[in-house]
Order: sequence, then C-alpha cells, then structure tokens
Amino acid sequence: MQVQKAGPKKTFDKYALYMHSVQSADGDVVFFRKVYRELRGKDPITLREDFCGTFALCCEWAKLNKKHKAVGLDLDPEPLQYGRDHVLTELSPMQAKRVQVYEMNVLESGAPKADITVALNFSYFLFKTRILLREYFRQSFKNLKPGGIFMVDVFGGSACGHENEEKTNQGKFTYFWHQHGFDPVTARAKFSIHFQMRGERKVEDVFTYDWRMWTIPEIREVMLEAGFKRTHVYWEGTNKKGGGNGVFTRTEKGEECEAWIAYIVGER
Repeated sequence: MQVQKAGPKKTFDKYALYMHSVQSADGDVVFFRKVYRELRGKDPITLREDFCGTFALCCEWAKLNKKHKAVGLDLDPEPLQYGRDHVLTELSPMQAKRVQVYEMNVLESGAPKADITVALNFSYFLFKTRILLREYFRQSFKNLKPGGIFMVDVFGGSACGHENEEKTNQGKFTYFWHQHGFDPVTARAKFSIHFQMRGERKVEDVFTYDWRMWTIPEIREVMLEAGFKRTHVYWEGTNKKGGGNGVFTRTEKGEECEAWIAYIVGER
C-alpha cells in the first residue's frame, strides 16, 4: 500500500491530506535514482531527507530496493511521530529497519552520510538570508558521501509576484494553496494550505509558511560557494493545456511561465 496515493481518511487528518495533495513520494524516489545514475553512472544506496516531516520519501526509498537505506531529519516531533504510526507501519519489518529518523536541526552534524540528500517542498526557503542558506548548503555538502548529490526543488513565475490562490479538487476534499502577497524588497511571501472536506466548512491555515522566494541563479551560486563542484537545473516540461507535465529534463534554458517548478542539483 502506498500511503501518499491512498485517499484521505473520513476524519480530518491533516497529514494524510497533505501527503495526498502535495507529495508523490513513490515517483520522486524513482526520479532521484534516475538523476544519480545519469550524473554518476551507478546506483545510489543511501537517501537523506531533510525537513522530512512524516518521512514518506524515506519509506518509499526503502521500498524501492532491498539495499536502500534512508535517513530523515526534522525538528518537529509531531509529524515524525505521525510517520512512525502511519507511514513506517506500511513497510515490512526488513524495510523499516533500513529507515532511520532523527529529531534534529538540518544545520547540525551527526546523522549518517548519504549518496543523495534532498530538501523538497521548498522547505529550505525558510532560510531568509544568503548567509543562512550558504550555511545549510555547506552542511549538506559535508553530509554527502564522496560523489554524492544534493537536490532541492524551487518554484517561481510571474504569478508569484502577487497574492493568489489555487484550488484543486481531490475528490473527497478540496486542496487550496494560498499565497498572501509578495514583498519585493525582501523577496518574502507567506503561504497557507487550506482544506475543505466534501460537504463541510473550509479549514484554513492548516499549514503556514513564511519564506524567501529564492531564484534559480541565487541557489546555484550559493551551492558553488558552499563547495559543490557544479550544478544542474531540471526543468519541468509542458502538457497540451499549458501546465506542467511532471517530466523534468536537464537544461540551461527555461521558459517564461506564470508558474513553474524545477529541481536544482549540486554535485559533491
């Protein structure tokens, strides 16, 4: 059973709703392995998931191959406990043994080193200064095994320059992604996730974020400053309706879009 693909429970379970709406952990881990193979010509073994929350990526990584090991880091004990109770339990005993979770700051050292470190769902946007971002990237560099790669996602586009709200019908509930304006002086914006179960009132601000909107050039420059040898951009393709198609290809040239998502990869 793949938790992130399962329908949400009848009760209001914010983490189940989040995993169903935001994450595609089973597909993400396949993409991570593909990128590592493309850049390194061999298979990775260990994945580290920073800001891991319910550590769904770690669990899917362990399921992908019997040799895979996963490490998850997060400061918040609540989602970590949810992951232990609801996500880790979907694994076999042998798979679960290959997942380690740490309640700790991603800026600290001490967790096992990995072939791939990922920070997804724009979680590192909480670092609002170049100094802090560089400190995090340097720590990520140190926590990689020789030849390892560091992957982050990033989003942007003209729509991110003002308040907007996206609504997605998920069947039994509706998912809302709300941006509360944008400050061009600080490049900061606040975001909220709202949910509305079918036939019920909308529950607002279930998850909230205060982020700096980092750009692709800034992220790549800071990665190089932190010690990475080179960086790559994987840009999402476009479907017939003009939206993203979920296929990410390495490129040095993007497209002008109202909203876009990409991955940036740093090579150790």
